[in-house]
Amino acid sequence: MTQSAVALKPVDQLPIAAPASESAAILSVIERMATNPEIDPERVERFIALKRQMDADAARKAFYNALSDAKAEIPVIVKNRTVGYDHKTGEGKTSYSHEDLGEIARTVDPILAKHGLSYRFRTTSVMNEPVSVTCIIAHRDGHSEENTLSAGRDDSGKKNSIQSIGSTITYLQRYTLKSALGLAASSDDDGRSSEDENADLITDEQRDQLLAKIDEVGADLPKFCQYLKVDALADLPQSQFKRAVAALEAKRAK
Repeated sequence: MTQSAVALKPVDQLPIAAPASESAAILSVIERMATNPEIDPERVERFIALKRQMDADAARKAFYNALSDAKAEIPVIVKNRTVGYDHKTGEGKTSYSHEDLGEIARTVDPILAKHGLSYRFRTTSVMNEPVSVTCIIAHRDGHSEENTLSAGRDDSGKKNSIQSIGSTITYLQRYTLKSALGLAASSDDDGRSSEDENADLITDEQRDQLLAKIDEVGADLPKFCQYLKVDALADLPQSQFKRAVAALEAKRAK
C-alpha cells in the first residue's frame, strides 16, 4: 500500500507519544492537527490559544513558587547608611539611617538569581508632575509583575533640581523593590528626625482618624506617607500627628 492510499484519521484518533507535561501533550496534538488537511484551521487556533494559556498559567505558578522560596532565604537587610541635613529654614536638623540600593542588591541578587528571578526599573519624570518608578520582577519562565510608586521631587536639605529628582528616584527604587519582594529593613525609619527615633507611635485610633481624613479630602495615601517619610501611617511618631492633621486640613481648604 502506498502512502497516498493511507486514510487520514481524525485528530482524536492519532497516536500520541507519552508527553513530558500537559503543555507538551497539547503541542503534540497541534503538530498533528497542523499536518492534517482535514482539520479545520479554527480548531488548530483554539488549541494554540489553549496551549498559550496553559504556558502562562505554568509560568505564573513557577514565578510565585520561586518568589516564595527566595523570600524564605533573604535575611533582614541591615542599614548601612546614615544621612543628616539641616533644614532649609535653618531651624532644626534631620538625621536617619537606611539601607542603600547597593546593600539591598548585595543581599537579594544572588538569592533571586538562584531561583531564576531578576528585576529592573522603569522611570518617568515629567515636568511639574510626580516622579514615578516601576520595579519589574521577572522569572526565567516568562512571568513578570510590576510595582509602581510615585512621589514629588525630594527638595530636603540643599539639593539642586537634578539632585532632587535623583534622590526621589533612588528612594522609590529602594521601596518599590522592597515592596515587590515583600521585604523590610531591620528598622524602617527613613526620614524620621533623630529625636523621633525612639518616640511613641500614633495609636490605632489616631491612625483611623488620619485614614478618615485622607478619604474625606481625597488625598493619595502612598503619597501622603511619602510626604510624612514613613512606610505606613502606623509608623508615624506621636510628635508628627498634629502636623499630619494640619496637612490634610490644608488640602481640604484648597
